[in-house]
Amino acid sequence: MRIGGLASGMDIDSMVADLMKAERLPMQKMQQDRTWMTWQRDAFREVNTKFLNFRSELTKMKLSTTFRSRMTSTTNENYVSATATSAAGLSSYTISKVDKLATAAAKVNGGSVFTDPTSVDTRKSLEELKGSFSDSSGLVWKQGSVKKETINVDKDGSSFKLNLQEGTKLNDLGEMSVKVGNSYYKVVADDGSTTPSEGEVLVNQETGELTFNETLKTGSDIKVNYTTDFQIDTMKTAGEGDVIKLSNQSISEGSITLKINGEEYTSSGTDILKGTEVVGKIDYKTGTIEMATPLEKDSEVEIKYQYDYTSFRAGAHTKEGVKEEAFNIKASQSFDSMISQVNSANVGVSMFYDSVTGKMTLNRTETGNFNGNEYAGSNSPADHEIITSGMFIQNQLKFTGATETGGTDAHFTINGLETTRSSNSFTISGVTFNLKQTFSGEDVKVNISNDSNTVFENIKGFVEKYNELIGGIQDRLQEDRYKDYRPLTDKQREEMSDKQQELWEEKSKSGLLRRDSTLSSALNDMRRDFYTPVNNGEIPSAMQQLASIGISTTANYLEGGKLEINEAKLKKAIEENPEAVEKLFKNDGTGYSQQGILDRLTDTANKVMDTIKTKAGNTFQTENQYTMGRQLDDLKDRISSFEKRLVQVEDRYWRQFTAMEKAIQRANQQSMYLMQQFGGGM
Repeated sequence: MRIGGLASGMDIDSMVADLMKAERLPMQKMQQDRTWMTWQRDAFREVNTKFLNFRSELTKMKLSTTFRSRMTSTTNENYVSATATSAAGLSSYTISKVDKLATAAAKVNGGSVFTDPTSVDTRKSLEELKGSFSDSSGLVWKQGSVKKETINVDKDGSSFKLNLQEGTKLNDLGEMSVKVGNSYYKVVADDGSTTPSEGEVLVNQETGELTFNETLKTGSDIKVNYTTDFQIDTMKTAGEGDVIKLSNQSISEGSITLKINGEEYTSSGTDILKGTEVVGKIDYKTGTIEMATPLEKDSEVEIKYQYDYTSFRAGAHTKEGVKEEAFNIKASQSFDSMISQVNSANVGVSMFYDSVTGKMTLNRTETGNFNGNEYAGSNSPADHEIITSGMFIQNQLKFTGATETGGTDAHFTINGLETTRSSNSFTISGVTFNLKQTFSGEDVKVNISNDSNTVFENIKGFVEKYNELIGGIQDRLQEDRYKDYRPLTDKQREEMSDKQQELWEEKSKSGLLRRDSTLSSALNDMRRDFYTPVNNGEIPSAMQQLASIGISTTANYLEGGKLEINEAKLKKAIEENPEAVEKLFKNDGTGYSQQGILDRLTDTANKVMDTIKTKAGNTFQTENQYTMGRQLDDLKDRISSFEKRLVQVEDRYWRQFTAMEKAIQRANQQSMYLMQQFGGGM
């Protein structure tokens, strides 16, 4: 708290404030300089972003599809259609006949799966539907536990182990499938003396150890379907209660062994026994145990049991090899769930059930012949494309002896050569052909030509992007600078309306990059990149410059070298010599004169971006990592030092005025004393 003017009667606060205004003028200028430099830095970064976007356009232009867009035509679209990539040559093909189209193999089962399919709800469990199967007498459940496991290979090796529950072992190895990536391995029992061959995996039934022929790399996933002789559930009761819920349903009768807090219980029929005493009941269908006496909280419970399931194998011969998987289906699963499990397994086949006829089909998901003898019409399973085995799929689903149809390759003659393909859509030298129907006696010609219009549009779009960049930079370089409109201080802002501030800042920010040498040099370099001839023996001398193919600068020099296109001339050049046009833009050369225009522009853009980055930095850099940042940091330090000096100056003014006040106070006291003395004498 400072109180002045008690002796002098002057407004010392106002006087000091006015004096400090003059003292603060240099600091105000430094703050304005720092604000203006911050704006200029941000303007440089905006330009750098534009160059970054332009460089992305340059990268797109370098793609082969830019200058090699292909167009196809066929003399009969009803028979053959075609598309071409940029890799396709300018050529023609003749398909003189198509003897056979590629087809997908299919198997239709031998009859209705259910006695009365219209009355069957396929959402019910297989156990509930057991009596509805046409061949219900042959449906015998297996007992054990169904498992799926994925082993993540975290270290290169050839030997791995399944996570079997203690006290269990693997069931029938025929119910096991092993897949690594897209490859299925043949499961072979490990008898202690066998070594795995290529494509095989040895399996130890007791320990669950898997041994491969080759070393599996880190990051691989081993997916295994298998069954074990028992399921073991362990749990701790969350609270007091008398119900124990198993993790499965359709429990095999008489297979229950129960431990509660270490005490053993057995089962007899639906009774849970402790010795000979009945202490609970089990519902085998729902997998629920109800104890006569409630269990205490945190009781340790272990149940060893089996449940009902069935098993079958399905798959197909595919272009990636044989895919065959074991499907172990719980009796508690629905019929629909079983079909979904097959269809989601990616084994090359899909399963379909018709609820009206009760029949089923297996269809291979790709066309072609990869195993069978398609011409002999063999119905031997050894020649089939689709693989099925197991009692359930063969008997209950009625695929025993099912005749396979389809599974043929496409047979055709192209350019006089008889050949085959596994698909009706195939690619030859960058051209994708689509065979639509069989025919003979007519030549279908497929012609591959350059799509001049698309190439023209690509070049036109690039020129527009270039002009957009040039225009933006030229506007920045020519922008007027209003030196009298310095950045507003906080005090000045308080005295203005929002609209006034907006208009003032518009003037203040004008001309941030006016006549900047870096950007001016960049424009000159890009103009040189465009108009320096590209020396290449593959480009005719008359086409070694942009102007020769119809691209030149506009007549208005104030536009800074924007380009304009003579459309007729450019289209003619593309149609007559597309390779030369491509070489003009894209040419790998050892020197500047041999480089294509796009490579030159890329080098220039990189150089400009590096220069601006060194000067103005980016958002990931600190201020001391670029030139303008160091200048801003220096201004910040100077402002901070000047603020400290202003405090000292203000303190000095107050000391001086305080001394004046004291002197005036002493003079007033002396004057009063004298007046008193003279008054006393009177």
